[in-house]
Amino acid sequence: MGQDYNQGRSKSISNTPGKKNCLSFGRCRYTLPVIPGKISNTCQSCSASLHCFLLRRYKIFIKPDKKKHPLTLFVAKWQPLLFFREQPLQFIFNGSIMSSSLKGQVVLVTGGTKGIGKAIAGKLSDAGAQVVVTARNAPKDKASEHHFIAADLVQPESAEIIAKEIVEKYGRIDVIVNNAGANLSPGGGFSALSDEHWYNDWQLNFMSAVRLNKMLLPVMIQQKSGVIINISTGVAKQPIWEMTMSYSSAKAALNVYSKALANEVGAKGIRVNVVSPGVVKTPLMLEFIEGIATSSNITAEEAFSTVMNKVGVPLGRMAEPEEIADLVAFLASPQAKYITGANYSVDGGALPIV
Repeated sequence: MGQDYNQGRSKSISNTPGKKNCLSFGRCRYTLPVIPGKISNTCQSCSASLHCFLLRRYKIFIKPDKKKHPLTLFVAKWQPLLFFREQPLQFIFNGSIMSSSLKGQVVLVTGGTKGIGKAIAGKLSDAGAQVVVTARNAPKDKASEHHFIAADLVQPESAEIIAKEIVEKYGRIDVIVNNAGANLSPGGGFSALSDEHWYNDWQLNFMSAVRLNKMLLPVMIQQKSGVIINISTGVAKQPIWEMTMSYSSAKAALNVYSKALANEVGAKGIRVNVVSPGVVKTPLMLEFIEGIATSSNITAEEAFSTVMNKVGVPLGRMAEPEEIADLVAFLASPQAKYITGANYSVDGGALPIV
């Protein structure tokens, strides 16, 4: 099956901390990364490198390839022995989702032209999906490869328009990311909120997702597969009455709805999950902070400190949109096929409960 590439190499103990010479072969020339949740990067009996362990255990000899790690060659041929099941090594080798995990799938991302939505759309496109994005205004980047549909999701008819265009063009829908949302109301508590404030917050942050899901779920049910990811917020569980009363309540309703929907459609092959970001560095968040500064007659820096102190973020910073998108991409992928009805906080540790 080839020659042992360690033949003739020194049998001395490796100088790498925590690494010992393999019992059967010489030093391994590779340092392997950990493969999360799969197998260790060291031999449990002799602490030798994983590659040497595989050689000794299965008596497999692999000629090294400078362009391709030998473990990749090994698993390609001997994958069943390592119980990797149906997941190719390329998907988990660096603990990340690679480019083909959503190949051929059609994905909808509402509010997908800026902020968190833009990051999600880019991440899912990188994973091989055909991405459809919606927003009230076309993206400034005219070269975007995403299919754009202009829609104001506060308007009830928008859901039907979006669903019709997607089904007519692609004939399917695999993933829905209900990301569109914003805190549309002023601060100040209950007395500052009119009926219109409450209505607008609930239309955008709750009913827009309900309507889109209702229009597109029949397609997923017919396919017997699909993923819905509703983007909520940390303040749905930890409301700030001075700033987010109506917004928080609408997103709290979205959380409850998502759990109920997951219970209903799980048996039909459809997964429903929630991602709840904390304070994220987006244009909307910066506008929100500037609004607080203006209304309170303080500087933007003071307003930022006020928000961070109210939320209480142990990591001491805002999240980047890409950090939210990473989790959404995982939940949309086959790697998350047994996860449904869950709500994931991505808030730097802000939620003060276990």
